[in-house]
Amino acid sequence: MELREKRVTGLALLATLLVLVALFLSVGCASKQAGEDVMATVNGRKITRTEVQKYYDNQVAEAPQKPGEEQADTLRLNILRELIDNEILMQRAETLGLLATDEEVNAKLAEIKAPYTQEEFDKRLKERNISLDDFKRDLRRSLTIDKVMNKEVTSKINISDDDITNYYTQHKAEFNLIEPQYHLAQILVTTQPNPQVKNMKAQNEAEARKKIQMVNNRLDSGEDFAAVAATYSEQPETAQNSGDLGFIPESSLKADKAAFEAIGKLKPGQYTAILPVTDPNSHQVFGFRIVRLISREAAGQRELRDPRVQQAIREQLRDRREQLLKAAYYETVRDKASVENYFAEDILKKAGTMK
Repeated sequence: MELREKRVTGLALLATLLVLVALFLSVGCASKQAGEDVMATVNGRKITRTEVQKYYDNQVAEAPQKPGEEQADTLRLNILRELIDNEILMQRAETLGLLATDEEVNAKLAEIKAPYTQEEFDKRLKERNISLDDFKRDLRRSLTIDKVMNKEVTSKINISDDDITNYYTQHKAEFNLIEPQYHLAQILVTTQPNPQVKNMKAQNEAEARKKIQMVNNRLDSGEDFAAVAATYSEQPETAQNSGDLGFIPESSLKADKAAFEAIGKLKPGQYTAILPVTDPNSHQVFGFRIVRLISREAAGQRELRDPRVQQAIREQLRDRREQLLKAAYYETVRDKASVENYFAEDILKKAGTMK
């Protein structure tokens, strides 16, 4: 009986050791997987190396030479940071019930595909090394984040009359025009690849000519200039603001004689024919644009009672406040999330900074 008890005890001990070994190996495998296959987690949800690499390959595809190892890791870190932020906001959207619907995604997809045949669209996806499912996923993410930011930030911004008055009082000299000014908007299409432009960017001069002609046709058919600019312009800093260039001094416009003459013939609300954009030194064409005249302002002091002054101040203050609040919002939701960035940790360990 005693011998049997010893044998049972020995078997139990062996079983316990085997379980501990299995647990140790599984932990080791999980850690290895986190470092090799999973680059980060956000509240337990994984961001994989495959996903990061897909965006990385897309961004370096048009580069004249491949980045070095440190440059490549820097780019991957930036991509990973953006994916982490996006995942945080996607999870926030789930909580708020703001995930973009299939109908919204399909409508946006149809809008983007409009200038292209199916064959051309498929070719563009292939060139960027992404599938249609990848593209729709990115669209859903972008639409969802826009909905979250609108609900949580943009919709809550209020610029009061006192805000406008105070700004005017402190910056009155800004509204004393020493020369005529032209309030312009434009739709720009360039001949060179640009990774910042995601909506089916023209890749060469032939594509740029075709795209700007399509844009011109849409405008001629009565489509709203601001909406077309937001969808098709390849100037990221103005496209998000419906192509608005703000007020341009007359002396600056005169640097491009052809454009100045074309704009000078316009009445407010009208737009030019297609204008080539050339390098002032080589005179090579690097793009095409269509410019709309919003208003023409004579020289002199603009008073606060001018509705245009009030509108300009309101928009400027709103943009500033929106940028500030969005930055603060991002920091706040990051602080509340549980994020593990295995890739960043791995880089530091390899450099001997962390153990």
